Amino acid sequence: MRLVDLIPAPYRLLASGVLLLALAGGSAVLTWQVQDWRYGQQLAEQARLQAETLNQLAQVAATQQQAEQGKRLALEQRLSGSEQTHYRVLSDAQRDQGRLRDRLATADLRLSVLLDATTVAGGEPMPATTATGGVVHDATRVQLDPAHAQRIIGITDAGDQGLIALAACQAYAKEVSTPK
Repeated sequence: MRLVDLIPAPYRLLASGVLLLALAGGSAVLTWQVQDWRYGQQLAEQARLQAETLNQLAQVAATQQQAEQGKRLALEQRLSGSEQTHYRVLSDAQRDQGRLRDRLATADLRLSVLLDATTVAGGEPMPATTATGGVVHDATRVQLDPAHAQRIIGITDAGDQGLIALAACQAYAKEVSTPK
């Protein structure tokens, strides 16, 4: 006799049901574990792809930033050269103006103006010819007072500085606005 034959039929049926239920539950747990493993692999793959994408974007951004820094450095160098040139022009003009003022102050140089021969000075017309002892056949010139000459040089100095500053501003604007 077999052991199975000794167990009554309703209990055998119950034992078979319990065994089937345990197998079904075990297979469901196994199915869930397989699905969990598959989803885990998919999530890991997605995370890896996302990390690669972020890494590529970071590399592109770093490359662009380096290119922009290179452009900025090149522009700063060009502007520095332009600034040095304009500073040299300005200092040369100031030096020349200073020399001119010094020469005027020491009477080494006199400023004069040309008079129109038809101008009436004090109600008397200017003579059309030079004096008998004179050898100068040019138009009549009159020397300016040194103080007036100094003021004129000061005005031209300010004008020169303004023109040099304007040229520097125009060069700066041109350098900044032209892409290179």
